[in-house]
Amino acid sequence: MSIPMTLDQDFNQFTLLFKKRTGINLALYKENQMKRRLSSLKERKGFRTFIDFYHALDKNERLLHELLEHMTINVSEFYRNAQRWEVLEKHVIPDILTRNRRPKCWSAACSTGEEPYSLALLLTAYLDPKEISILATDIDNSVIEKAKSGIYGAEAVRDVPKPYLNRYFASVSGRYAISEEIKRCVRFKPHNLLADSYEKGLDLIICRNVLIYFTDEAKESLFEKFSQSLRKGGYLFIGGSEQIFQPQRYELEPVDTFFYRKQ
Repeated sequence: MSIPMTLDQDFNQFTLLFKKRTGINLALYKENQMKRRLSSLKERKGFRTFIDFYHALDKNERLLHELLEHMTINVSEFYRNAQRWEVLEKHVIPDILTRNRRPKCWSAACSTGEEPYSLALLLTAYLDPKEISILATDIDNSVIEKAKSGIYGAEAVRDVPKPYLNRYFASVSGRYAISEEIKRCVRFKPHNLLADSYEKGLDLIICRNVLIYFTDEAKESLFEKFSQSLRKGGYLFIGGSEQIFQPQRYELEPVDTFFYRKQ
């Protein structure tokens, strides 16, 4: 007679199978937080165990995509925490442009695209849109597709400065479509921060409100990779609930709240 698995064994087995299926290592996420989020979806879908849940999503791509979307809270808006974007616009970008007139920028874990498009809008104050190139990545293909469409509700664009809103957005039935000119500034692709390789020689990395999901060990690895990806003088911009302790370990120095520069 087989012995039933404990709840922890059930989740651990799910974690191993899920990594083989997707390449995503849930062990690098904060366990209690992730377990709560996945348990709520599992129970809502009517599955008793995580193993039953895994076998279902292994056969159902739509359920798998729903799980990926549920893993993180894909809530974003243009110019989220506007004061920080003002620092980016008035201090960080001008400093970057003194060294490189064609800066390489990466919006990591970009969700539905508000963040990289916000950056593109800011850069138009200094560069022709044809000169702007921003890499934007996320682990979830479904949010990348939404980002590529460039269509947003009124709440998402409420903090967009009026000159940008009037010039680069078209209002259609209460929703806002960003212009093709700005969409061409951003290149979207799927990317797993914990497993995939990073581009090098970057002038700016924006990675906000995703590090809070990871273990301390995983965050240390990410900070090391971010640092290696930045050129000297490049900047890392992180979220309001995140902080790098001992940034000098990663050859970074704090220059403003949530901004770090590669030494």
